[in-house]
Amino acid sequence: MNERNNTDIQVEKRNQNLTVPNLISVIRIIIIPFFAYFYLDGNLIVAAVLLVLSGLSDMFDGMIARKFNQITAVGKLLDPFADKLTQGVVAICLAVRIPQVRAILIIFIVKELLMLAGGIVLVNRHKRPSAARWYGKVSTALFYLSVAIIVVMDTFIVVGAELFWAVSNVLLIVTAVFMIYSLIRYIFVFMEIVKSEDPKDDFSLSEELSGKKEQHRAKGRGKL
Repeated sequence: MNERNNTDIQVEKRNQNLTVPNLISVIRIIIIPFFAYFYLDGNLIVAAVLLVLSGLSDMFDGMIARKFNQITAVGKLLDPFADKLTQGVVAICLAVRIPQVRAILIIFIVKELLMLAGGIVLVNRHKRPSAARWYGKVSTALFYLSVAIIVVMDTFIVVGAELFWAVSNVLLIVTAVFMIYSLIRYIFVFMEIVKSEDPKDDFSLSEELSGKKEQHRAKGRGKL
């Protein structure tokens, strides 16, 4: 009995949102202004390294969360937020140097504003926003791949203008199409969550931020 009470006390003291994956997401957000500064200042090697680190950390934080059972509701919000913020800043920086990227930037902004609005609506209705789906992850991967190839061609490899624009156009069109496809799929997910009466879709932002919901679940397991 005493052991159970001690376990409950320890669980209450520890905020369940203080996890390694969430820390990695915060670091990714911190990296963003440094990337923008170095890229716009012309220090493209440092900017490229920061972007690669951001992309790799995006991959590993999910792996760590699943392997060590550190998946949290806050992490499900923080990870895509870091993704979208990174993508937006990168797209803006590219648009400054490469005007051709401005088309995909417009699509990106419209898509993310709609998804942000949908997330706010769900939270206000005490519904849990959807975690990233496979099509969202593919869209993100295509974005990073397209950006990386365009930056390499623009900076590190000497290619003809026609080849540069041809490859850039193909990459940007494919990325834009998948962004639109991803948005459409998320709209259907949004509608399902709004109509859902399943308790697992219930969400309280204040409880999730304080880690109380995970604490209650831990207590429930301890009573079994």
